[in-house]
Amino acid sequence: MTDVLTWTIERRVELAERAELLRKELAGIDAEVARLEAAEVVFGQWAEATDGGRQSSRIVEPEPEPEKVVVGPGAGGMRLVPDRTEGVGVEVLTPEYQRIMAIVAGASGPVMAKDVAIALGRETTPGKVEPVRGQLRKLSDRGWLARTGSGRYLPR
Repeated sequence: MTDVLTWTIERRVELAERAELLRKELAGIDAEVARLEAAEVVFGQWAEATDGGRQSSRIVEPEPEPEKVVVGPGAGGMRLVPDRTEGVGVEVLTPEYQRIMAIVAGASGPVMAKDVAIALGRETTPGKVEPVRGQLRKLSDRGWLARTGSGRYLPR
């Protein structure tokens, strides 16, 4: 009888130690997930600012002389994608977002980010599709597109 009691106590202690190790591992994983989510946000902002990496970010290269400031979407704190309101058309969007809106509107049904990336002439690698997915999500969040439960997009 004492052998069974000893075994159960030892087993409980082993499992408690293992549970503590798993909790620590889970905390590390949660921290890494949070870092990756932050990196995704930063990368998405960079990709949007550099047109998916096709334009230079101009972070390192100094400008020889200041360019004339043109007030447009993204300047002076303005959003690149404003909230959609009645009577406002896609002309308030940047040309890149206007192209995306035209692709979604011209599709025969809901489109995936990969479909839009192909229509934009980009490769189908994750590094090229993810910025498009971010742009579609931004258009959806601001009321320009409708997002289905399966992650596809439709015009509103």
